[in-house]
Amino acid sequence: MFVLSWTTLGCTSQNPTLGDTASEIKAVSTKAVSTSGEAVEGPAIAIFAGGCFWCMEHPFDELPGVSETTSGYIGGTVEDPTYYQVSGGDTGHVEAMQVKYDPQQVSYDTLLETFWHNIDPIDDQGQFCDEGEQYRSAIFYQTAEQQAQAEESKEAIAQELSQTIATDIRPAETFYPAEDYHQNYYQTHPVRYKVYRFGCGRDQRLSELWGADAPVHE
Repeated sequence: MFVLSWTTLGCTSQNPTLGDTASEIKAVSTKAVSTSGEAVEGPAIAIFAGGCFWCMEHPFDELPGVSETTSGYIGGTVEDPTYYQVSGGDTGHVEAMQVKYDPQQVSYDTLLETFWHNIDPIDDQGQFCDEGEQYRSAIFYQTAEQQAQAEESKEAIAQELSQTIATDIRPAETFYPAEDYHQNYYQTHPVRYKVYRFGCGRDQRLSELWGADAPVHE
């Protein structure tokens, strides 16, 4: 028998190399994302920052029309940052989630709704148990249309919660995929993920904020 303690858990307090043989290998499939707003072939792109990226993949993966989610970093001044650099809070980057989706199957409004219901938009210090600029919530828009939809949804959330919304809306910059061991963490490390998520109080806070609209997690 063993006991897993969650009293000091945080997204960056975990030792990612424990049991991971490829812990320092970078994801290279999508090193940078075009932010020009011009039409490109393939799926559309949305980028959201909702605190620890481990917890943001699952809700988007469940949406029909979403073909891929990638954990990564965006918004800072350091080129090709590492997990340890970003978690130190000095690069300007935030942990974020890139979502590839088919607009014919799932709308950007649906993605926004999923985003809001998986974060605490009132928190201006980070998200849940993770504090620091690298965990602040944000929407990074690719086009003017995404910007307009994001701003409209933010106003609606402010009215729904009767609170000032701390979530930033920013133009997308270069998105850097995180190291391989962060990708699909909820699938590759299910026990450690669940312990972290519970210890961080994420679902408890989401239930307080969103009630029946809060996401259901196993």
